[in-house]
Amino acid sequence: MRMRVEGVRLLACWLLLAGWLLVPALACARGTAGGRAGPVLVLGDSLSAEHNIPAGSGWVSLLERRIQKEIVPPPKVVNASISGETTAGALVRLPGLLEKHRPSVLVIELGGNDALRGLSPAQLRGNLERMIGLADDAGARVLLLGIDVPPNYGPAYRERLRRTYAELAAGHPGTALVPFFLEGVALQPGLMQADGLHPVAAAQPHLVENVWPVLRPML
Repeated sequence: MRMRVEGVRLLACWLLLAGWLLVPALACARGTAGGRAGPVLVLGDSLSAEHNIPAGSGWVSLLERRIQKEIVPPPKVVNASISGETTAGALVRLPGLLEKHRPSVLVIELGGNDALRGLSPAQLRGNLERMIGLADDAGARVLLLGIDVPPNYGPAYRERLRRTYAELAAGHPGTALVPFFLEGVALQPGLMQADGLHPVAAAQPHLVENVWPVLRPML
């Protein structure tokens, strides 16, 4: 009887030890399976939709390659940009995109077409703020890519646009900002297409460099 009790105790000890050894392995397995972050979702207009440049040469494609090289494990990059997109149009599409892709980071590159249509900065701000709120509710952090407009729009309008992006980023924790997405590219000879609005293929790496220092810590 005593030997049987000792045997049961020994078996219990072995089972307990096996359980202790198994817990880290299971945790590691769960981490491997679920450790990959949600994708980076880019919601933009023609600046992000490879307008009039070869497919695969746009800044979003180059960004994806950069992420694959420097982030382990690398999240996917989903480019939901459409030429001609406005903040109003993107706001309508965003809930479905968030539900489908469940991104960890939402990059918003919008506002240029709103400005070209004469949308007031207040309306632009309202649409962007609602998008930030939707992303927050979905658990995604937001990166805003700020815009500028030509001087003929007037200094007051340009300043209001700049403040719109800066104040949105400052007022929403988890929201980051690239103040001017086309910094070092706009108005530079050889880097813009004939329309003066869209960067050429050779300028796309410059756009990635503008985005990467802010996006990298978010990944």
